[in-house]
Amino acid sequence: MTLETFFKKFDLFADAPDAVAKLRELVLEMAVRGQLSERQAADQSEPAWRAFLNEFDNRIYGGEPRQSPAFNISDAWRWACMADVADACGQKKPDEPFTYIDVASIDNQRGSIKSELEVLHPENAPSRARKLVKRGTIIYATVRPYLKNIAVVDREFSPTAIVSTAFAILHPRPFVDGQFLFHWLRSRSFEAEVAERMKGVAYPAINDGEFRGCPVPLPPLAEQKRIVAKVDELMAVCDRLEEQLKERDARHAALSRAALARFAEAPTPANLDYLFHASFPIPPADLRKTILTLAVRGKLVPQDPNDEPADVTFPGLEPVIGDDSEVPSQWALCTYRTLTTIVTSGSRGWKEFYAAKGSIFVRTQNIKTDRLILDDVAFVDLPKSTEGMRAQVMKDDILITITGANVTKAARVEEQIPEAYVSQHIALTRPRWSEMSEWLHLCFISHGSARGALEQLAYGDKPGLNLNNIRDLVMPLPPLAEQRRI
Repeated sequence: MTLETFFKKFDLFADAPDAVAKLRELVLEMAVRGQLSERQAADQSEPAWRAFLNEFDNRIYGGEPRQSPAFNISDAWRWACMADVADACGQKKPDEPFTYIDVASIDNQRGSIKSELEVLHPENAPSRARKLVKRGTIIYATVRPYLKNIAVVDREFSPTAIVSTAFAILHPRPFVDGQFLFHWLRSRSFEAEVAERMKGVAYPAINDGEFRGCPVPLPPLAEQKRIVAKVDELMAVCDRLEEQLKERDARHAALSRAALARFAEAPTPANLDYLFHASFPIPPADLRKTILTLAVRGKLVPQDPNDEPADVTFPGLEPVIGDDSEVPSQWALCTYRTLTTIVTSGSRGWKEFYAAKGSIFVRTQNIKTDRLILDDVAFVDLPKSTEGMRAQVMKDDILITITGANVTKAARVEEQIPEAYVSQHIALTRPRWSEMSEWLHLCFISHGSARGALEQLAYGDKPGLNLNNIRDLVMPLPPLAEQRRI
């Protein structure tokens, strides 16, 4: 596919992850391969380029252009190496105040040096502060080079700048355009060249010797300048595309929120259609939250005055006295403690009971996507006198994660499973009436009910819940027939 085709068809790719970033990568790759520029005969007569050719071809290749395994280049280009195209600027131990540039000083998204830099005195100089640079020098971080901490020194510094030895220093020679070299250093092809030469695992790096032997595809200087101009032009187009995508995404987000709000206010078939409008996507997670919130607030199905009231279906129900304006009149509000016979958690010190087989030990990783998943379980061999026996899992129990990354996630035990116990990081709750277990689980996965209330309690400096947080929840309770319809 050509770049022109890509731009024309960009709307087809715009929703792909990192679409503009991939387009920028394509622009660079085409640029350094000579696919954005035209050959001109006059390019060969430019004095600096002519001098380079006379010295370079005779010294190294006997007048024969060399091709790299990376890709083929025009006969007018040359495969040089870093040592051929750029010089270092020397080193010194700081003996006066200096502007220090280290890896943290690089904005690797923009490929520039940050504006706020530290000025150090010689007595505070890091041992790595040694390399000199000047305006137009390119600095390339040789530690974890895939992070692309690369920048052009684009200004004079006062006091003089000294950079870390973590950088390779490249000051372009007269026949090299610094921006062209910079684009090559950031290209996918050069990244692949460096990857072959890196050493180390935790902090992979390429040493200066290896780096200066890396190849550079070099066109005549005049063509380099045309390539740089074209890249600048296309990168500006990419910037505009990126802004347009941001504006589009902001409009779509606003339309999505409006559609969800409209449906939440009146969940009719007509308003449901707005959630699947072709002009804007509704994130599935947002749609899920909306549906669950409507469900637990009595807005998903109509109420039937002939339904048997909950306090008749469940004798001994203890409704909360107070404001119940957020739920339909036929519903009741009850504290969770009055709807359960057990709210407990597993015991500490289970490690001594771990075994290759025995009872299933339910851990937080077994509660996923609001379901109990038992494809990766541990086992415990418990003495019958163990205090943790109280936390045995039964059908219709609701399990809630109370510590860790999955805090507030809940699962219902839909079928009776083999003998199993929960860990100390899980609350085991047992509904007083098993018929309402499905409904209570729905409340625990809805941000409009128990899940939302628990999240407000759980997330702080130290995420977590205690059992009373769960016992004190006020749960909405529709008639059993309506629970089933919902």
